[in-house]
Amino acid sequence: MKKSSVGKNTFIVGAFTSLSRVLGLIREMMQSRLIGAGVEQSAFTLAFALPNMARKLFGEGALTAAFVPVFRGEVELGNIEQARKLANAVVTMVMTILGAVVVLTVAALSAYLNFAVIESERLKLTLEIVRILFPYMIFICGAAFGMGVLNALGRFKAASFMPSLLNVIWIAALGVLCFFPGMSLALRVKFVALAILFGGLAQMVFLFREMAKRGFAPKLSFVHFREENFKKVCRNTIIAAVGAGAIQINYMLDQVLAQYAAPWAASVIGYAERLMDLPLGVIGVAFGTVLLPTFAGLFARSDFEGARKALSSSLVNLMLVMLPAAAGLCVLSSDVTAVIYEGGQFDGAATLRVSRALAVYAVGLGFFGYQKSIVPWFQAQNDMKTPLRVSVAAVVVNAALNVLAVVYLPQEFRHVGLAASTVICALFSCALLTILARKKNGSLRLSSSFYRVGKILCASVLMAAVIVLVKSQLQISSPLARLMILIPFGMLVYAIAAFILLGREIFDFRLRKSN
Repeated sequence: MKKSSVGKNTFIVGAFTSLSRVLGLIREMMQSRLIGAGVEQSAFTLAFALPNMARKLFGEGALTAAFVPVFRGEVELGNIEQARKLANAVVTMVMTILGAVVVLTVAALSAYLNFAVIESERLKLTLEIVRILFPYMIFICGAAFGMGVLNALGRFKAASFMPSLLNVIWIAALGVLCFFPGMSLALRVKFVALAILFGGLAQMVFLFREMAKRGFAPKLSFVHFREENFKKVCRNTIIAAVGAGAIQINYMLDQVLAQYAAPWAASVIGYAERLMDLPLGVIGVAFGTVLLPTFAGLFARSDFEGARKALSSSLVNLMLVMLPAAAGLCVLSSDVTAVIYEGGQFDGAATLRVSRALAVYAVGLGFFGYQKSIVPWFQAQNDMKTPLRVSVAAVVVNAALNVLAVVYLPQEFRHVGLAASTVICALFSCALLTILARKKNGSLRLSSSFYRVGKILCASVLMAAVIVLVKSQLQISSPLARLMILIPFGMLVYAIAAFILLGREIFDFRLRKSN
């Protein structure tokens, strides 16, 4: 494989992810105005969470974490045919299991909806959307597998572009709805669900074609199930799936508790999470995507020092963007929410609720980003048990905090409590993972990186304070006009403060190259 730097690949992934996030932002702006933040959107959010849970378990989560290090190890050793056999065996297993699950689930849901008496319209609508979206599980997991193969081969462009396909199709569907103003909200969310199903198929076909171009055309084959590498992937997938499953069960618990917190809480939290995902998805996911195959290659060559340098450099460069983004979102949450979402079915009350959750989520952006960088450290060493133990511990803490939030907080702030518990658990996980990484591999040599991160934090806090001060003096009623003034001004303040505190270090984006 050609040499490529972590920095260059992260930039590629970040650039294409930025495209996807911008399209996703447009999508959310349209969906909030066409569907709103009421019962229908809550039903859609809960139904869409189910195939996404499968994606985390069998797609880009557990399976990718288990498959990529083994696959990359074979590629590093030049065993291309062994790598090809492994890929075919894994894709066969995924498609067989998910195909059976989808057929049985859709058949059961159809029977229940046709013959059972369902008094709750919200429950009925949710189950109808689940029935539409459930086959999406096959497509998105197939696409996620394709992403894993291409990333392990160092081909990040196609895999990073893939999410944009879904957003384009989703936006097109919402555009069609603009021509049917009289359509009910329930029919609108069903139409969007059908568009997502088609988008998932397009994603999978696109990535399978990209795999074929590189000599790894996916083929169903049951003859390689006895291979030791396949067994290792299966064992590691099961371990990682338990951890990912614990997280996803906790996520579903969040969704269920949100339904009890308030009728609108699930949709409000969903809107806030998607705004938070803009910087997290562009930067945090980019680093996590690149670091897993990078660490796998370095550990395969026993280059622990190279892995430490890659982690250290990634941490600083990650926080250089994440911390000012967190500070900005925290103090500008109401204006950002109003500009992106408010209008049509999305009123001022929804803006207030989303902005409260967004401000809390923003505090945790740095933790969420670091977590995506430190977890691959273990996965690249085929250690799935450590992240599993941390995930289970975090789930217990998060579940307890969520229940306390729903029981004791006023209704208008219960969703804020759910967001806060997520942030607290991210901090808990980051601290525990770092301690366990040091225990496993010795010093990570992150002290100098943490020192630089501290300076970045100071610059970010200063920027936030100046924004709050300037905002209080502005006599402008338009949120968009305020953002057009405050965002460039805040970026200037941050740049000056960071340069003063970091000096020439601010320009040091050089990261270690790896195969």
